[in-house]
Formats: sequence, C-alpha cells, structure tokens
Amino acid sequence: MCNHARPRRSYPSVSIVVPVYNEETAISLFLEAVISVLEADSKNWEIIFVNDGSSDQTLSVIRNHSIEDPRIKGVDLSRNFGKEIALTTGLDFASNQVVIPMDVDLQDPPQLIPEMIDRWRDGYEVVLAKRSDRKSDSFAKRLSASMFYCTMSRLTKIDIPANVGDFRLLGSDAMATLRKYPERERFMKGLFASLGFKTATIEYVRPERSTGETKFNPWKLWSLALEGIISFSSTPLKIWTYIGITCATASALYLLTILIKTIILGIDMPGYASLMCVVLFMNGLILTGLGVIAEYIARIFNEVKNRPLYVVQECIGKFDPDALVQCASAYTEGQRWRPSL
Repeated sequence: MCNHARPRRSYPSVSIVVPVYNEETAISLFLEAVISVLEADSKNWEIIFVNDGSSDQTLSVIRNHSIEDPRIKGVDLSRNFGKEIALTTGLDFASNQVVIPMDVDLQDPPQLIPEMIDRWRDGYEVVLAKRSDRKSDSFAKRLSASMFYCTMSRLTKIDIPANVGDFRLLGSDAMATLRKYPERERFMKGLFASLGFKTATIEYVRPERSTGETKFNPWKLWSLALEGIISFSSTPLKIWTYIGITCATASALYLLTILIKTIILGIDMPGYASLMCVVLFMNGLILTGLGVIAEYIARIFNEVKNRPLYVVQECIGKFDPDALVQCASAYTEGQRWRPSL
C-alpha cells in the first residue's frame, strides 16, 4: 500500500483503543483527560474500551458513558484473555484513519496525541512514544527492562525500540498490515516493531498512575518477556546445538584425561562422586533443552488448533460495518449485539 498525500492541516479521524480489566475507578478520569485533547484536534473520534473479563463494574461504567456520548464504545470479551489479546480486539474493531492504543491509568499522557498527529501529518505512518527515563521505576524493574531489551536486540533481527510500550500512533497502512498477522500467541511490542513503515519517535516522562493498581506482577512480566523472545527468535533452539557440542567436547577431553591417568600413570580415579556429578549435570542440561523445545512445541500446538483469537460477548455502541466484517472470524453464534445508543 502507498500513503496518499496528507494536507498539512488535515484533521484525521482518530480511534483510541483502551484495554481495561477491573478499572471502574479509572475510566471516568481517563475520559475527562482524553476527550478534551481529542476535541481540540479532531471532531471525528471514537474511544473503544475492551473489557477483558472484569469482575467489577467496569462494563457498567463503559455502558453509562456510551449512553452519554455514542463515540464512546465498548467491546466485552466473554472472559479474561489477557492484555495482548484485548489490545488486538480493540485494534480489530477500530476503523478510523489513525489508531492510538493507550492505557487507562493515564501513564500514557493524552497531551502527546496532538504531537503524534502532527508527525502523522508530516508523513510518518507510525509514531512511537518513548520514555526518556525510568526514574519512577524500581531498580529491579529498570534492571530487568534493560536486560530484556538487550537480550531481544541480540536474539532477534527485528529492532524492538527500548522503553517504548503500546502507546503509539498507527496509520491506516500500518493497521492494514498488522491485521494480516494471524498468530495467537501475541507479543504486541514485537508485532508493532515488525511492521516497519516510516517511523517517528516522541520522548516523554511517564507520570504516576492516576488511580488503581497495576495488573502486572513479576511472573506476568517474565511470561511476557519469554513470549517475546520465543515469538521472535529461534536462537534459543539453536543455542542447544552449541551447548551439546561443548559438552561432548568437554566429555571427550575428560575421558582422555582419565585414560592417561589410569593406563599410563597408573593412578586410580575415584568413581562414584565424579560419576554422579557428571550424570546429574548432563541430565539437567537435557531437561533444560527439552524445556526450551517444549516452549516452541506448545506454541505450535496452540496455533494449529486454529481457535478464535477472542470471543466477543457484547458490543456497546455502533461500530463501522467493515470493522465488524474483519472481526467475523472471532464471533460465535448467539452473540448479543447492542444497537447504537
């Protein structure tokens, strides 16, 4: 696809995509901050909340706001699918010229939206929002983030920009390409980075969360990092070839040493302790290698089942018919579609 020339003073239609999970207290604050910014730069906008199986009143809050303003819409998933799938759902339902994924906690500053749109007007198809520093994070989080980005840069051929989250602007060409990615095990930062296109970067300092608590814990962050590495690199599999060669070479040298000491020098070698160390060490390597292989096989297993990526239980508000058609593969019979409010 080719970008068409964009008038400098064009006002694009904007879709804001917001995955939410138990965020009933944050939605109103988010809307108050974002709508004032959107109204100043674009009259044609929509905000799509994706309710990822919340157990509080999040869905009711979305519905009430949609009644007040039909440009506020909701997609209710049948259960908790996780943020990456919820984000994918919202991106699938978005139908405007530019799409901006955001977190509801206002750590993604809405004040950056006009600057993002300005960069889009300049001809950039993707505009990244990059954190200029991570001073607000703990030392452990800064260290783990640095290690993750360093590891990804070494293991993958895709340049995943450091300190850039889901907050970014995507033009229509980038969105059309993203929707062609069918995988079910999704690492969105990697998928975004793999799109290419002409890209601009805006730096910002991330503020504190407006309300509520983060839904990520160390285990979820580790799982997300592991997903990113496995989804975008086969290097962990290849590494075991070299580990095997190294172990085989070391074993051959050790065997040669034992033969020389026993046959030529006549020195008896104590057997039990050294044998147990070698056996346990090699078994540990074998099980670790099998674990790495199992991670890849598990993802192959999930892909070949070809189940729907997500299941929509209810749609709140009126969506573009084309957006509904492109999401049809994720629908199930008996869904409840709410008419335009």
